[in-house]
Amino acid sequence: MLLGMTLATQAQVERPKLVVGIVVDQMRWDYLYYYYDEFTNGGLKRLVDEGYNFDNCMINYIPTVTAIGHSSVYTGSVPSLTGIAGNNFYKDGKETSSVRDKTVATVGAPNGSPGQRSPINLQATTIGDQLKVATDFKAKVFGVALKDRASILPGGHCADAAYWWDGDAGHYVTSTYYMDRLPQWMEDFNKTHKTAPKYDIKTSTEGVTMTFALAEALLENEDLGKDDITDLLAVSVSSTDAIGHAFSTRGPENHDVYMQLDKDIAHFFNLLDKKIGKGNYLVFLTADHGGMHNPNFLKAHKMPGGGWNGGEAKKRVNETLAAKFGVFNLLKDIMDCRVYLDHEAIKTRGLDIDAVKAEAVKVLKEDPELAYVSDYERVSESSIPPYIKERIINGYHRERSGDIFVQVKSGLLNYAVKDDFKGTSHGQWNPYDSHIPFVLMGWHVPHGSDASEVHITDIAATVCAMLHIERPDCCIGEARNMER
Repeated sequence: MLLGMTLATQAQVERPKLVVGIVVDQMRWDYLYYYYDEFTNGGLKRLVDEGYNFDNCMINYIPTVTAIGHSSVYTGSVPSLTGIAGNNFYKDGKETSSVRDKTVATVGAPNGSPGQRSPINLQATTIGDQLKVATDFKAKVFGVALKDRASILPGGHCADAAYWWDGDAGHYVTSTYYMDRLPQWMEDFNKTHKTAPKYDIKTSTEGVTMTFALAEALLENEDLGKDDITDLLAVSVSSTDAIGHAFSTRGPENHDVYMQLDKDIAHFFNLLDKKIGKGNYLVFLTADHGGMHNPNFLKAHKMPGGGWNGGEAKKRVNETLAAKFGVFNLLKDIMDCRVYLDHEAIKTRGLDIDAVKAEAVKVLKEDPELAYVSDYERVSESSIPPYIKERIINGYHRERSGDIFVQVKSGLLNYAVKDDFKGTSHGQWNPYDSHIPFVLMGWHVPHGSDASEVHITDIAATVCAMLHIERPDCCIGEARNMER
């Protein structure tokens, strides 16, 4: 009798039929309002007008880059715990991408590196993984994006599939981590949704439409949201980032990609209304990071702007280290303001790693374009503002983040820029890179907004609380309440 009552209670847990996560790569928070008057009623304006908007959602780690952002949204965690230390990082002394996996093969195209991808480097579970466990693995979980890391990391370890764009093939692929061959519907989709090989779809508004075309095909062909088991569809829009890098935050190119995004989201919401039913699905929209205004644009308007020449800094450090320790190129690499020393060479020559780091820090601190420099292991002892210090510590993975962290001054990109440079980048703690949208709409979401500070790590905690499932295993975020 007691068992029957327990099962009945479990059956009464109320959840939406489908959860859709949308991550817009490099979408600054203020785009919701900068373009608001031009959005259609059914797309991004609908999100703002019907949904609940956490207007002050901040990223609480550095560096603010794509792979980390996508993993943090879905794990509710930070690089120190997830192991995703950047888009690329050093692992066991060798450079790798966040999702590179040489043990798997391409599915959907001739085998090659574009398909050798999986969540192998992710050391935390995701919303999708927890949903799988909570439903005895009956829930369906899919990830889709043009970028491999933007589809794989959100999907997590247990995803039914993640699909990403193979530029060499001109269509979507996956890997043997998920399946041995594409389903027939996916093969048919690729025949009608393709480009010429080598065509860079990411720098075109066409990339946005192609992403949502596959999201809609998944909805139809995998019967998402069609039963009483909640499914998850993770969609990431990559073209906004590629166009932002090339043309920055203003101008016709950025305008056009957000108008296309608005149009495609409106079409997608309309399909969800028809197929799943309005009020039966939960949507959240966010970004993996923002983006700084073009430094030449900033300088033209009398604001600080410029770039840091990391290559020159690396050269100066290596010259000093060679003179002091007698070994050349002890500074191996600088990635996203993470400085990697050559530990193998240091060990082979019997050098003191702490002495080498201290000398490198000393040289870097003389750079006038750097605000802060610190040995990662000594950040807590450094005279850095607590707000920034916490973000450095959160972003540090002992085995993958390198040895030294450098923070460029505000308004500077972490690479040298010329007077005719029109693009931008991201990666810093500053609001232009770390202030991102977080809007929910649909199932059990009231209309409203909250201006108090929340964090990217709160997204997974909030969604899991709404679903009544355990949060991911490394989640450090807080579940946020929505009040009318």
